[in-house]
Amino acid sequence: MKADYDSEADAISIDLIDSARWEHCDQVADRVNVAVVEGRPVNVEVLYPTIGIDEPLRAVAARYELDVEALIAVARAALAAPDRVVILDVAVP
Repeated sequence: MKADYDSEADAISIDLIDSARWEHCDQVADRVNVAVVEGRPVNVEVLYPTIGIDEPLRAVAARYELDVEALIAVARAALAAPDRVVILDVAVP
């Protein structure tokens, strides 16, 4: 996964997979949108992550059956390194 926290916009973008296009975006919660291609999530956008990331990312993980711990880890890494791209590889047990 690749994530970027834009400190000026106060938003995190998490690329789950590389995709040149998005078919549509689903609003999962007030502050989180998911871009979808062929029924699969490809990007997660969390608005105002400085007020919390766990709850919106748990909603995304539940809806799309994603690894919530990996989503939270990459989002926290992006917050720790603002305005830079963070890449996280998570091994499946």
